[in-house]
Amino acid sequence: MALDGIFSLDIIEEMENYVERNRPEPEIRPKLDLGYRIENQSVFIHSIRPQWDKPEVIQFYDAAKCTYVQKSNEWKVFWLRASGKWESYPPTPKVKTIGEFVRLVEEDRHFCFFG
Repeated sequence: MALDGIFSLDIIEEMENYVERNRPEPEIRPKLDLGYRIENQSVFIHSIRPQWDKPEVIQFYDAAKCTYVQKSNEWKVFWLRASGKWESYPPTPKVKTIGEFVRLVEEDRHFCFFG
């Protein structure tokens, strides 16, 4: 089930603000940028880079994910391991708002999201 419209607007606003605060300078963005996407009940944060051997191919590398659980009205927080598997973020596996998720990613105290 996808997130409802009003709820999605709050998420988009929070994520757009996060991206604007954390994007690299404009001259660097063709080689490294930051973005997000919403899929069903989840929000993903990713870096955007050209493929190393084919710069015309743009790659998206996921770093953080949160999934909304309607039943408990909370967000589960995940980080992407080197194995390519999503794992619950051990210090704070759940948050109440998308803003709390964004703050966790920005702090990244344990260097899980962007290393």
